[in-house]
Amino acid sequence: MPSSTIRSISITVTDDDAAAAGAPSAAPRRARAARRKAARGLGQRAVRLVARWWPVLLLLPAVALLLFEASRLRGASPDGPSPHVSSSSLGRLDPTTRLVHGVREPCLNFLSPRSIEDLVFPGGTKLDSVVKRIIYKSDDNDYDTYHSEANSTYLLQHAEATRFNLFTGFQTLPEREESFKVNETVNVHCGFYSDNGGFKISDIDMRYMRSCKVVVSTCAFGGGDDLYQPIGMVNSSIGKVCYVAFWDEVTLSTQESEGKVVDGNGMIGRWRIIVVRSLPFVDQRLNGKIPKMLTHRLFPEARYSIWVDSKYQFRRDPIGVLEALLWRTNSTFAISEHGARSNIYDEGKAIVQKHKATPEEVEVQLTQYRKDGMPDEKRLHGLKALSEASVIVRELAPVTNHFMCAWFNEVVRFTSRDQLSFPYVLWRLNMPGINMFTVCTRRDLVNSLGHTRKVKPLLTQTNSESSAM
Repeated sequence: MPSSTIRSISITVTDDDAAAAGAPSAAPRRARAARRKAARGLGQRAVRLVARWWPVLLLLPAVALLLFEASRLRGASPDGPSPHVSSSSLGRLDPTTRLVHGVREPCLNFLSPRSIEDLVFPGGTKLDSVVKRIIYKSDDNDYDTYHSEANSTYLLQHAEATRFNLFTGFQTLPEREESFKVNETVNVHCGFYSDNGGFKISDIDMRYMRSCKVVVSTCAFGGGDDLYQPIGMVNSSIGKVCYVAFWDEVTLSTQESEGKVVDGNGMIGRWRIIVVRSLPFVDQRLNGKIPKMLTHRLFPEARYSIWVDSKYQFRRDPIGVLEALLWRTNSTFAISEHGARSNIYDEGKAIVQKHKATPEEVEVQLTQYRKDGMPDEKRLHGLKALSEASVIVRELAPVTNHFMCAWFNEVVRFTSRDQLSFPYVLWRLNMPGINMFTVCTRRDLVNSLGHTRKVKPLLTQTNSESSAM
């Protein structure tokens, strides 16, 4: 075919052929556009849903948080922190600090271990106290008065009304008033009134207790708490300090079932375990006040004592604590201020609200205090009126022994809540040499573990007979 003919041939391209040729590049563009359109539609629908249901969306996290907190509280001990908090506190030795004028400072200025090793016990407080001697009432002293047939009915009624018994003695209201008079010689009820009163301790343990000059003590009755080993002591203090834990037989069996067995020397770690038999009160809280408040009667040769509630782990050297809270401040008695309240009548309301005593019990106590002229004050004799009595440091001198006897009798007469009676005794006796340290300082002395389990009530013969009926 001639070349001119070839050059004149034209090729016609139809619309269908052009569409077919362009298909590979147009399809992805349409897909991307469709996705963008779908995304815009979804976003618009989400905006409309949020605008419509935003109150519900805000409420859901709040409900979830509330449910979480409720479940956490149900699992926690009502009297202490949750197990997670407790386990994290055990063995903690770091100092507790506070912010003062923008600078963080330790809550307790503690001597160095070397300085503690070089400490020499002072000869005694320099305070000039009126009280020089205490005579403790007993059934031997008052046999004719308390065992006369004419008085027996009155004493029985009086004991039922106030929980006084053969351990405490039967303090009358006139004797109560007399006990608050500050004289050179004071004659008071102070537990251990009768050989038949209970709180029996073995002769071996009694001999050990008479050997103690400085004692750190605690107690757990009714199997309520575990025993936490003290930490933070200086080597030179170990031979100078007795660590004594008072248990009843319920606590002993509870601890043995968990593998904490008393060795042949009566010890578990640093603690000497003293097993008390024939507890005098059905109320286990009241039984616990005996080693807490009557240390001077249990350790007649001791010069100093540190009381630590069983929910705490003591974490400071005892000799260093005596130096910081007593010797350095020329005090005979140190106790923590109350962290939440300052007024005795506000404390009474809180006790009722927390179901720690009945309204009737608290009202009887506060009515008596009002009748006696107890002021409605936040401070008494320059000190905060309310204390938190889980840590008590004191010299076992006549003046502090008198204070503790009077305090113990108030706890027996009224409620077991010792915070409620402390301000009254403080007001009545105006004891010199009291150091009320801050809550921050108390937290530096101990690790808080909380109560482990519910305390079992004391099983008496009467209770056994009632449960069998």
